Amino acid sequence: MVASKNLSVKDPEDNDMPLLPEADSSAQAEDVNAKTDPRKFFISRERNLCLSLVLLLGCYSAVLIPAYLPKEQPAWKNGSSHEREMMLLNRSATLLSRVCRPSWCRERLKLTSLCPRLPGVPAFLQENQAAWKQPPPLGLQGSEERVDRVLRMLSHSGLPPELKKGACSRCIVVGSGGILHGSRLGAHIDQYDAVIRMNNAPVHGFESDAGSKTTIRLMYPEGAPHPHQEYQNTSVVALVVFKSLDLDWFASVVAKENLGWWSKLWFWREVVESIPLHRENFRILNPEIILQTGLALQAYSSHQRQTLPTLGAVAVVMALQLCDEVSLAGFGYDLEHPGAPLHYYESLRMDAMKSQVVHDVNVEKVFLRELVSAQVVNDLTGGL
Repeated sequence: MVASKNLSVKDPEDNDMPLLPEADSSAQAEDVNAKTDPRKFFISRERNLCLSLVLLLGCYSAVLIPAYLPKEQPAWKNGSSHEREMMLLNRSATLLSRVCRPSWCRERLKLTSLCPRLPGVPAFLQENQAAWKQPPPLGLQGSEERVDRVLRMLSHSGLPPELKKGACSRCIVVGSGGILHGSRLGAHIDQYDAVIRMNNAPVHGFESDAGSKTTIRLMYPEGAPHPHQEYQNTSVVALVVFKSLDLDWFASVVAKENLGWWSKLWFWREVVESIPLHRENFRILNPEIILQTGLALQAYSSHQRQTLPTLGAVAVVMALQLCDEVSLAGFGYDLEHPGAPLHYYESLRMDAMKSQVVHDVNVEKVFLRELVSAQVVNDLTGGL
């Protein structure tokens, strides 16, 4: 017989034992409910969605939160900023209070093996130079006609008035390093006989740290400051020739003429079209200075190829030719602290130096440190 209640099949001849096991009605009901209950289905999806959101927020937090945490401070930033400021000002005041020592840095340089061929190299390009053996930037081979044309346009090619021979001169080379920020050395920098700057490192708005006057600004076309106010209180702008086309740009600036649109296309960055100075304010840096700087750096490099020195290193070597005493401010890349400011005038960080391959800043730091150790130059900001 078939039992309609429990759906089991029985054989009357087999002692009423069921041929099939009875179905568990409660389990079957739960099975059906599990498959058909939409609430549990959506609850499960909600749990998965919540878990996904938690994981997503965790990932975003891991990426974004460190950007808002306090950045690691470089070694020269440790301690009280007021204490550091007073230390720098006292060191600078001590140097300025001393009597200027004639030929000091050149005499100290002779006691070292640094820059053995440097003494006697004129800082600025003169007419009737000897034949060049290398092209720019280490020479002017192939650009002789352009050079002659520009030199004929210049009314002066000698030293600026602040560095005329006869008086003992103190010079300071102001680097662009972030270590200069907050130094409050501006008033002390302006007390030097000559202040040397590089490229577009600004003065306007940063006078308290960087000073306000510029005796010599070394620059290539792409690095020339665009705001005209940066040329106020400037004695000399000196071109650093990296390619022959730089001389065409310089000629147009000196003559106050427009540079052709075709020539402009070959610069890697927009160049200024005018500089509010007179012809007596323009010079061309002697490429021999760059060559001798590169040779000096080569002694500290493990590479066979010659690396191109930064304008900062070139400016220091040039100052050794021009001045009796030389001090540095704003020098030293603190590569061990990638979050430190690279320049005193912008928010770019130190780790940006990792992307450049033209200069070997580690070698330059060793070279400059040797100059400081030998008392050839003074490091006011202590970055070396």
